[in-house]
Amino acid sequence: MTSTYQPGLRVSEYVLEERIGAGTFGEVWRARHHIWQDERVAIKLPTEPEYVRYIQREGIVVHGLRHPNIVRVIGLDPYADIPYLVMELVRGPSLRQVISEHPRGVPIDVAVTILRGLLNAMVTAHANNVLHRDLKPGNVMLNLEERPLAAVRPEDVKVSDFGLGVGNPDTLRQIMQSASIDREDRLVGTMAYMAPELRDGRQQADARSDLYSVGVILFELLCGERPVGAELPSTLRAEVPAALDEVFRGLYARYERRYESAAAALADLERLLRPAPEVRPLPAQPAPPRAARRSCPACGQVVEPQDQFCTQCGKQLVARVRRCAACGGYPGPDDLFCIFCGARLPPGAE
Repeated sequence: MTSTYQPGLRVSEYVLEERIGAGTFGEVWRARHHIWQDERVAIKLPTEPEYVRYIQREGIVVHGLRHPNIVRVIGLDPYADIPYLVMELVRGPSLRQVISEHPRGVPIDVAVTILRGLLNAMVTAHANNVLHRDLKPGNVMLNLEERPLAAVRPEDVKVSDFGLGVGNPDTLRQIMQSASIDREDRLVGTMAYMAPELRDGRQQADARSDLYSVGVILFELLCGERPVGAELPSTLRAEVPAALDEVFRGLYARYERRYESAAAALADLERLLRPAPEVRPLPAQPAPPRAARRSCPACGQVVEPQDQFCTQCGKQLVARVRRCAACGGYPGPDDLFCIFCGARLPPGAE
C-alpha cells in the first residue's frame, strides 16, 4: 500500500521513521524527536481531509483520560500544514496480532490480565463520560517491549483509537456532514463487536455498549474466534474456569441483563477469581486420660474412681467419706456443690 508520507519527513518536533499502521483515512508512524534522538512517539496523520476532524476529536477526548491503560496523547495540531496527533509509542503487538497467533486461545491467565486492563481503561473512560464505541482487538495494544506474552501485566494493556470509531468512508462522511459531530445516536463502530441494541438502532450508545464489545474480545481471547449464539467460552475450550464463563455472560448479555458498569464487571471478576479461603482441620485433641478403674476389695466388682462405696456390696472404699454438711448426702470427690441440695462444698468437707 502506497504511503502519502515518507521516512525523514519533519512533522512538528518529530521526524518520521516507519509507518506502523494505515487505515482508510489515515496512517500511524513511528517517529523520533528531532533533538532527543532516543525519544520515540507514534504520530497519527490524515490521508483524507475528513479525517482531520476525527483526529481532532480523538486528541481532545483522550487528552483528559490520564490512565496507564489508555494510550497517552502528547501533542495535537489539526491546523498545521500537516495535521497531526502525537501519542505515546506502544512497543508491542495489537490483540488482533496476538489472537491470530493463538487460534485456540491465549493462556487463561493472560486473558484474565488483559481483561483487567481493558476494564480498568473503561472504568476511567466512563467515569469521564467518554465512550469508546469501537472496541475491538485492533484497537487494544500490548506494551510488551520484547517481553513474552506470558509476562504481560495489567498495565501493559493500552486502549487506543478513542473517537467516533468509524470504519467506512460513507459513515464518516455522513457524520462530517451532520449538524454536530458530537451526536451520539449515529451508528458507528465495527459491526462484529457492536452491541445488538446499537445494530438495531433501538437506543443510543452508553457504557453497556462498550462492555458488550469487551465481552466479544474476551471470548476471542479465550477461544480464538468470536462467539456465536449463546455458547460460553468453556463450550469451545473445556479448561476455561466457570468464573470467566460467568463474567462473559454478564458482558455479552442482552442490554437489560448486562453489567451496568465496567466497575461492576471488574468487581465481579475479582470476586469470582478470588481463591476460596483454605479451611484447615482443627488439630485432633488428645482424649483426656482415663482414671484407672479399681476393684472392690470385698466382692471384686469393678468400681469407678469417684465411688466412695461399692455399688454392688456397699463396702466403703475410701478412708474418709466426703459428706455434705447441709443435707448429709454423699457428693463426688471433685464436686464443688452438693448434687442433692446445691450447698457449696468446701474442699474436703464432710
